[in-house]
Amino acid sequence: MSLVSGPGRGGTHAHDLHQKLDLFTDKHVTYIKSLDTRRNELEYWLTEHLRLNGVYWGLTALHLLGHPEALPRDETIDFVLSCLHENGGFGAAPGHDPHMLYTVSAVQILVTLDAIDELSTRNKGGKEKVGQFIASLQDVRTGSFCGDEWGETDTRFLYGALNALSLLHLTHLIDMEKAVSHVASCANFDGGYGISAGAESHAGQIFTCVGALAIANRLDLVDRNKLGIWLSERQLPNGGLNGRPEKLEDVCYSWWVASSLAMIDRLHWIDSEKLAKFILTCQDPSMGGLADRPGDMVDVFHTHFGIAGLSLLQYPGLEEVDPVYCMPRKVTRRVLEHR
Repeated sequence: MSLVSGPGRGGTHAHDLHQKLDLFTDKHVTYIKSLDTRRNELEYWLTEHLRLNGVYWGLTALHLLGHPEALPRDETIDFVLSCLHENGGFGAAPGHDPHMLYTVSAVQILVTLDAIDELSTRNKGGKEKVGQFIASLQDVRTGSFCGDEWGETDTRFLYGALNALSLLHLTHLIDMEKAVSHVASCANFDGGYGISAGAESHAGQIFTCVGALAIANRLDLVDRNKLGIWLSERQLPNGGLNGRPEKLEDVCYSWWVASSLAMIDRLHWIDSEKLAKFILTCQDPSMGGLADRPGDMVDVFHTHFGIAGLSLLQYPGLEEVDPVYCMPRKVTRRVLEHR
């Protein structure tokens, strides 16, 4: 089970939808299921470094679409565990070096499939070894997290650490107070957050910082109104959202921006109907999948975040998504409420 994560078969312009802005659920399910059948394409191998992330994107989208059975469970678990290293970290694919981002995706997949116990039953060291790998990447001086042994730091890695460790019930392995302090140091005058202290506010980094604070139960540190204004200004006249001022709209920001607004109770500050229409115009109605914007090539990354964005907007027929974890709400409820 190794989903390709690159472009799909083609996008569509809004006028090609004949004004029928429905969600093509069956087409999207078929598209996601087809991604592992394209091994004769160069693109499949060029995206190997995103393979485990691609499984997370596809699996989560299928769960939100109400088709959790569309990917074979045992085969998916086998692939995830084939990416596990002796130190408890996961690589993007078998043979790839372990990294925080792939480890987080692996944990999210296993949690979604209710398969965390497989880490122990298959003699892989159990969830504790995974937790120790994640904890080992925290800088004990600053509270920040590295992505891997080479030392790059980023608030994405900090959020990922808190996401995975909370799902594993292992947050006691890290210095949560210092992690929270590091996030607070990344706050800017405009209410947003950057990749590090002093860096430009960016919607993707805002999600990671607000999400981390939500997991740490420290949303009291967020200037909700100031941040809400900055995020709501990301909506453009066509309804789409961008990641920072003067940039184009992109379906993936339907998640990064809207989820952050949801976490600070300001989702009503944008026009949800216009956003939903924009997302729907990014579909390929014949082959399935969503693109970054109308007319572009579809891929599983934008398919996942477009569907997650629609779920956040309570689009009919979709399962509820958790704005903090970007996973089905019923999954995170099951895991987090039964410690």
